[in-house]
Amino acid sequence: MTEPQHTPTRREKMRPLELLVMAAVFGVFVGAFVFMGTREWGLALIMAGVAFIASLVVLATLLIAVGPKIDDDRVDPVDPDAPTGTAGSVHRDPQSGPRGH
Repeated sequence: MTEPQHTPTRREKMRPLELLVMAAVFGVFVGAFVFMGTREWGLALIMAGVAFIASLVVLATLLIAVGPKIDDDRVDPVDPDAPTGTAGSVHRDPQSGPRGH
């Protein structure tokens, strides 16, 4: 049986754009701050670019750390017949010893 494909909602599709916009706003803020302090366009643009890239990396790292919510209907990719929520064949009982001996 095939399960219906999950079609992403508009909000899910716009999520990467939201992260890029937040990083861009932070970059513009830092660039403006540096320009007001130094009155040098070159330095302000460099700092804006550095701030954009750094904020993009931080946001992406935080997004990975949060991760998707864990569903109870997950299937173990190694052992699909394992009961739901168990490690299946990934983790073996240390008391049973190595296989084949």
